Amino acid sequence: MILLGLALQAAALPPAENCAAMAASDPVAAERRASADRSASGRACLGIALTGQDRFVEAASAFEEAARVSELARDGSAARYWAQAGNAWLAGQDPTKARAALDAALAAGTLTGLERGEAALDRARALVALGDVKAARGDLDLALKDAADDPLAWLLSATLARRTGDLVRAKADIGQALRRSADDAQVQLEAGNIAAASGDEAGAKAAWTEAARLAPDRPAGQSAARALTQFAADQQK
Repeated sequence: MILLGLALQAAALPPAENCAAMAASDPVAAERRASADRSASGRACLGIALTGQDRFVEAASAFEEAARVSELARDGSAARYWAQAGNAWLAGQDPTKARAALDAALAAGTLTGLERGEAALDRARALVALGDVKAARGDLDLALKDAADDPLAWLLSATLARRTGDLVRAKADIGQALRRSADDAQVQLEAGNIAAASGDEAGAKAAWTEAARLAPDRPAGQSAARALTQFAADQQK
């Protein structure tokens, strides 16, 4: 009876949620289930399943198919699928295609609140990768309004501010990121970068030390550890 109850509960889930649940536990099975389904929700399910296998380029194409089918059906979901496509293209290291998909998502005018903020944040990431810093700042400002609880938005805003020489804003924004995610090595790494750019040696050392402690085997922690070697070199002089 318990197994029957779980089966009925899963069957009652909306298609996207049902697919996401399956993809989380068995993305290969989810891919098999979705591969023959040409509906918008079926293509989106395929995208979710492929994302679960780190096949991001294929996932992005599936989400774009979902968006086009949704546009023809005029069911109001196309923008969400374009946003998912953009996110997958970013994961697949193709910022040009990511920007195009996210342009479509935001131009539709149907995304609101957090969804709009996250799409703007992703487009900002694509724009930074493409070297369009001015446009990226506009999208980050939108993301900070609509997705203010996302520490990544504050982190990227702080990083962009540092790179453009606005250290006042960089300090303010990294402070917001730290309040939301002080246990993130990337946030601590950037806090150290901003402190160093501001001439705050003690602050830089403290933040980089924390980043190295939090993620010794990950890129952020390793970058922080390398940055700390400058202090050892200074002591040897």
